Amino acid sequence: MVHILGESNSLFNQYLSEIRDEVIQKDSLRFRRNMERVGEIFAYEISKKLPYKNKEITTCLGVAKMRVLEQQPVLATILRAGLPLHQGLLNCFDSAENCFISAYRKYDPNGEFHIDFQYIASPLLDNKIVILSDPMLATGSSMEVGYHALLEKGDPTHIHMVSLIASRQGIDYILDRLPQDRITLWVGAIDPEMTPKSYIVPGLGDAGDLAFGAKIDSKEVIPHAHF
Repeated sequence: MVHILGESNSLFNQYLSEIRDEVIQKDSLRFRRNMERVGEIFAYEISKKLPYKNKEITTCLGVAKMRVLEQQPVLATILRAGLPLHQGLLNCFDSAENCFISAYRKYDPNGEFHIDFQYIASPLLDNKIVILSDPMLATGSSMEVGYHALLEKGDPTHIHMVSLIASRQGIDYILDRLPQDRITLWVGAIDPEMTPKSYIVPGLGDAGDLAFGAKIDSKEVIPHAHF
């Protein structure tokens, strides 16, 4: 199932419009905060699909019967671009365990790339619900790598995948390659095109660079570096 939050009128679209805006993007603090905000909204919407239990809460005047989460989900993200979105989810699921996946685009000499998985830092995931976030779902390869990386740490009952912007190709790729009974996709918007280098159009640019500053290309030489 695919949930598209931007199809309904809400503050989500206000934040998304600011995240896309090339002028507002120049304020990296504002960009990161807006990513947190949409993460918080994703968390609220996903929380409606999680299992709950009854619990009696003692107040200063009596006992209230409440519905609370059976368990906190495990929050996973793909470094580094996913960190602000992850923080927004964590602001709401504030007792959640956390998982971090290192993966990046590794370009071949002919200009094509594949996603290179490096490591995962994760709790045991058996019988847990996982929320895996990555701001952009372009080709779908990063999410696929993230999904299989999670399975190295156990057998989760379900994985909710969160991306702010997705391409139609990326959505189709995930639905074709991963078991649909094990995943749910949550996106803010689906954009129609990708560049030859697989950047989503109109998209928003490089989320990691906008949040944390431009990174040096691995092919560049760093002068006077000492290791």
